[in-house]
This record gives sequence, structure tokens and C-alpha cells, in this order.
Amino acid sequence: MAFWLMKSEPDELSITGLGTQGTARWDGVRNYQARNFIREMNEGDEFFFYHSSCPEPGIAGIARIATAAYPDPTALDPESHYFDAKASHEKNPWSAVDVEHVRTFRQVLSLGFLKQQAALGELALVQKGSRLSVMPVTAEQWAAVFALTER
Repeated sequence: MAFWLMKSEPDELSITGLGTQGTARWDGVRNYQARNFIREMNEGDEFFFYHSSCPEPGIAGIARIATAAYPDPTALDPESHYFDAKASHEKNPWSAVDVEHVRTFRQVLSLGFLKQQAALGELALVQKGSRLSVMPVTAEQWAAVFALTER
């Protein structure tokens, strides 16, 4: 099993919203490197659910990959914010996955707090200039973050 960190703006999809829905499609990723990470995901992989572009950015919980990657239907929908005029049914360069709720943390682990943790110094999220919405997390980094939730 691999571990990941995935970012979402809470007004689009939050950990609480996912908890209510149970499962949701994770779509709209329009960065090729992040898209490639999505394509590497397997059913059962877990990820830290990160709230971005909000008053308190940070890791808000854990979710699980429910399906392998498939063509992102929002790329083909002219009404979607994520529409890609170059995409077609035959050649859709974008991918989505379905995700399911696992756990909502009692408290969001803020980005500032995460940056203070020596064990997370190599985590891509805390690196200067890192803006990817999907990124891998090592088993050691996963354990370090998870331990912070038990405090």
C-alpha cells in the first residue's frame, strides 16, 4: 500500500463533506505531475486529506482510494470549471479516482505546525515552492504525521 497527500479546497470538498457522502470522485487535477501520481494510485491506498486555500490550511483527516484511476469526466463537460477543450472521449489526458472517508481528525494539523516537525522536513508539502495538489508520502512521514494526531 502506498501513502499520499491530496489537497482540496473545503468549499469544493472537505473531509467533513466526504464523511457525510461516504465516497466522492476526486477530479479536476490539471497538473501533469499530480495527474501521474493519481495514475499510480491503487485501490486501498490511503491519503492525508489536506484543506487548502482556506483560513486554516492543514491536514484534516484520512481517506482511502476506492477505485483505480479512470478518465476524468469533468474534462469533457463544457459546464464544468475543469473543462478541457482539447480533451475528447478518445483522448482524455486527465484522470480521476473515487475516494472514501476513513477518519476526520479532532483538530486540523496546520501547515505551520507541520513545518515545525523535524521528522517532516523532507515532506514535499513543507518544501518551499511545492504546490502540487497530489503528492506521495513515505511510510516514515505517514507514521510521523499519524503520531501527531494521537497527541
